[in-house]
Amino acid sequence: MKYLSLLFTLLVFCYSCTQKTPPPPPIFAFDTPWEFSQSGSNKWYPATVPGVVHTDLLANKLIEDPFWENNEQSLQWIGQKDWQYRNTFTMTEELLQHENIEIIFEGLDTYAEVKLNDTTIIQANNMFREWRIDVKKLLRVGKNHLTVHFRSPISYNREQYEKYPYKLPSGSETKEPRVGSFTRKAAYHFGWDWGPRFVTMGIWRPVKVHIWNTAKITNVHCYTQSIKNTKEAQMMAKVSVQASKAAQVKMTLNDSTFTYDLKKGENIITYPFTVKNPQLWWCNGQGKPHLYTLKVAMDCDGQIIKKDTRYGIRTIELINKPDSIGTAFYFKLNGKPVFMKGANYIPQDVFLPRVSADRYEKLIQDVKNANMNMIRVWGGGIYEQDLFYDLCDKNGILVWQDFMFAGSLYPDNADFVANVKQEVKENIVRLRNHPCIALWCGNNEIDVAWKNWGWQKQYGYSPQDSAKIWKSYLHLFHEVIPEQVKQQDGTRSYTTTSPLSNWGTAENFNHSSMHYWGVWHGRDTFEKFKENVGRFMVEYGFQSFPSMETIKKFASDTSLSLESTTMTNRQKSYIGNGLITKHIKQYYPAPKSFEEFVELSQKTQAKGMQMAIREHMNRQPHCMGTLFWQLNDCWPGPSWSVIDYYGKHKLGYEAVKEEFGKGNAQ
Repeated sequence: MKYLSLLFTLLVFCYSCTQKTPPPPPIFAFDTPWEFSQSGSNKWYPATVPGVVHTDLLANKLIEDPFWENNEQSLQWIGQKDWQYRNTFTMTEELLQHENIEIIFEGLDTYAEVKLNDTTIIQANNMFREWRIDVKKLLRVGKNHLTVHFRSPISYNREQYEKYPYKLPSGSETKEPRVGSFTRKAAYHFGWDWGPRFVTMGIWRPVKVHIWNTAKITNVHCYTQSIKNTKEAQMMAKVSVQASKAAQVKMTLNDSTFTYDLKKGENIITYPFTVKNPQLWWCNGQGKPHLYTLKVAMDCDGQIIKKDTRYGIRTIELINKPDSIGTAFYFKLNGKPVFMKGANYIPQDVFLPRVSADRYEKLIQDVKNANMNMIRVWGGGIYEQDLFYDLCDKNGILVWQDFMFAGSLYPDNADFVANVKQEVKENIVRLRNHPCIALWCGNNEIDVAWKNWGWQKQYGYSPQDSAKIWKSYLHLFHEVIPEQVKQQDGTRSYTTTSPLSNWGTAENFNHSSMHYWGVWHGRDTFEKFKENVGRFMVEYGFQSFPSMETIKKFASDTSLSLESTTMTNRQKSYIGNGLITKHIKQYYPAPKSFEEFVELSQKTQAKGMQMAIREHMNRQPHCMGTLFWQLNDCWPGPSWSVIDYYGKHKLGYEAVKEEFGKGNAQ
């Protein structure tokens, strides 16, 4: 997304509800930009908000490109330091006449103390949450000073990590102290087997100020209750209104107008309505993803607050129950079983604010053009920004939405669970209107890891430790999170984890969701893709290198060999280059140069993806979905992606496009 160069804007969601004070302007910009410095330093430099420390350091030429050669290793110090940001802005007497002035940080990464005029207003501890506080009493006419002090997640959690009764597995984190489990932050920032370790800090999403008086519309939830023979759809809208005092308002929803008596505090206004001869929202390949607009207006003493909401008319259902084969796992869209074709999505950059609207638009268009109808937002990344889901709505791409937990165990203290509960609530409320959201999933691979990866022996857990850890897991993923799904949504299915079945035995391929890593971690040949087909294939894949054009953007000519230190560090998989070479030799003559190896790695990946997808689609209705690992990259390097960091298609992209284009489930 492209943001204003002024860096910090006052965006007003609604107009005032009073005759005494006129509404504030829709946009009011601060009169000075942000600055940043390392904590304890008196040297301040220009900063970009939204942004992170790494990109600000790079913009000021204080560090070299983090992606060049082995700079990842030399820049680890950044994540170990504390950093601070500051801004000075002006408030007018006119603006201060309004009853409520809230400052909203849509995203703080991650441990941040926010001060306004030397008074602490926010103590943030979760990258995935919004932080909102009324600041009117602290504001003054003229200059006001805002500072944000970021603590290093590494140093902040070191003591908790060292004193915790036992070690906790932490995704793919390989460096001590392994604090990822204790930090509500994108897990891939701590490193993964396809990406670097850059522990970022910063104001990573926009900052806004909301000025209002008697009442404000805080949320509109619009969803499909039922569709009757495609002739009419029964819809429900729930409008949340926050009132600072009791008041009577006139509400208009679509063409209906009625009065409503607000009480002080939160008000939920329900509005059932019917759409005759509805145009349904369909996923790519099944029909058009038609979208409607619900127009909501609230008249308070002659002033109008408006909030338009886009919605789709559709039903989505996960069928996960015993059948004649074993345990079914498939989706019904508008009552029709649909074979899901797609991929796993990771964040498009390790430095998240760098992802522009153009990059989002291009990637989702690539998804559509490849004949996909579903992508999975993987649990080691982020809950994506609204634009991502808007584009999926528009293009008919269903989203399997993980909550942000992946390959780790988590602390069981009450503060951590309460933090997670609020995180989950906020993100469900933010995303639930999107017709693209098909499923809420508790986590990535934790259940299967606990039962099959030998964590108990690896970490030396006693029987008492194991019982306590498993009880904590069940509480979080079987109670806390699904209860929030039920309360805040209630229209979609929830599954506790992915996968529900492990690939270790043949019988397991008859049951539920499957991550098949026999090809790769199990070192199986591609022919095993034909034998091992689950009911819904959520993960599988094979690595390749990006093109030479991409490689030369991060490596010098002297590093263009598999044995160079740059290529060794860039390959994050413990068996990567050797396994690629082994599979190349099965199908092609041995490469004679690095350039030929790169080309053949892509040919080999394309062949593997083609063989897997073709078999999955041919095995319907035993198999009703195939989501390969992975769609895209967060930096340039070898990985399982079919689209590299710069958006360049690998040969694998064309292969999956061709296979996915061969038809849909009947």
